[in-house]
Amino acid sequence: MRTNTLVQDLCARWKAFAASRDGNVAVIFTIAILPVIGLVGAAVDYSRANSAKTALQAALDTTTLMLSKEAAGLTQDQLTQKAKDYFAANFNRTDVINASVSSVDYSTSGGSKLTIVATGAVRSDFMGILGTPQMSIGADSMVRWGNTRLRVALALDNTGSMASAGKMDALKKATHKLLDTLKSAAAQPGDVYVSIVPFAREVNVDSANKTASWINWAPWDETHGSCSRGSRFTTNSSCVATPACSRSRYTTKNSCENNNGTWYTTAGTWTADRSAWAGCVTDRDQNYDTTNTSPIANDTANPSTGFPAIESTICPTQLVAQTYAWDTLHTKIDQMTPNGNTNQAIGLAWGWMSLTDGAPLSPPPIVTSDGIKTTKIVILLTDGLNTEDRWYSDAASIDARQKIACDNAKAPGSDIVIYTVQVNTGGDPTSTLLQNCASPDSVSPPGQKFFVLTSADGVVTTFDQIGTSLTKLRLAQ
Repeated sequence: MRTNTLVQDLCARWKAFAASRDGNVAVIFTIAILPVIGLVGAAVDYSRANSAKTALQAALDTTTLMLSKEAAGLTQDQLTQKAKDYFAANFNRTDVINASVSSVDYSTSGGSKLTIVATGAVRSDFMGILGTPQMSIGADSMVRWGNTRLRVALALDNTGSMASAGKMDALKKATHKLLDTLKSAAAQPGDVYVSIVPFAREVNVDSANKTASWINWAPWDETHGSCSRGSRFTTNSSCVATPACSRSRYTTKNSCENNNGTWYTTAGTWTADRSAWAGCVTDRDQNYDTTNTSPIANDTANPSTGFPAIESTICPTQLVAQTYAWDTLHTKIDQMTPNGNTNQAIGLAWGWMSLTDGAPLSPPPIVTSDGIKTTKIVILLTDGLNTEDRWYSDAASIDARQKIACDNAKAPGSDIVIYTVQVNTGGDPTSTLLQNCASPDSVSPPGQKFFVLTSADGVVTTFDQIGTSLTKLRLAQ
């Protein structure tokens, strides 16, 4: 009886254990916790791997940007070695093993392009239990540049008011920095050209151009020379006029001769003297003053397409035509001296002409065979309102000529982009003329194109901003 009772008791207990739900929960939890721990561990490992990959990408991006500035002058072996050196200097994650540059590719087809690939691995903690001791990571970075070449014209106010409030010093500092920025954007010579047009009432085209066929000498020759009749005839028109008295107040033969004058019935000979010309020119005849029409050689028509030579004691330093001789450009900036009255229109006109094919400045031909676009930029900076040009001494009249020039430069089909900068330290009103002269912000390169500054220091910041938008050096991936 006791044996049967014991067996029956054991059976009852076994059935009770089998039917117990408490025991099943523990077993199920024990079995289920393994994949949960695995998933959490995998998430931790993947998080570490993503963090390492982000650092790898950042170091590689920096490497690619740094190397792009010198890629054009390096062999493939030099490119690879420099890429490895730059990457090693920028990547310092000790938890990544075998981090290295795996490939470097540089090409110039359709613009310069540099692509670098880097790889590495991260040791896994939890994934190692599942048979994955490390996780591979990789990144690639590409820099494109030269998608557009640049032709930049700097039309810079050199008038007397630029001497105040530190404006000229700030302009020089800003322009030096801008030139350095543009130089660094050029992967090879000719990617970026710059011209500098210092302007006041006139522009100085260099007296070395004395024999250039695009100079209009008519205004100069009228008052600079000598007459065969004698020194009393001081202009070309008076020298050749007939009849005429050597004493201009007398207009009849009798009155002339009765007052010890000489009565001339034949024209005298005027000999022009251009030796004193210092290189200054003034606005072209209207309406050529508002266009970039190429001058006709030795044009003597009225109006003339030529650029009128003028005598001036306050003409700014000579302009520099389009060049990538960076030392020459920097030297020209140092030579700028504030003097004279303001004629923004002539600065804009010559900035535009410096980007125009043919005479007077004949910029180098634009290369189109490789499919790379060339963007032409005029940056016009001034600190004051217009005060004097060839014809007028009131702002409204000069502004009217300048507005036409601005509109013509930006006309449909034009390839000119205009930036304007008003350095307004004297409390002048914001220049609507300059604001409207600037190209729309939507025009490429997109961004702000009219700036009004209330301090000289703002010139440096503004030129930095413009320079950044013009370099066209960007990280593509």
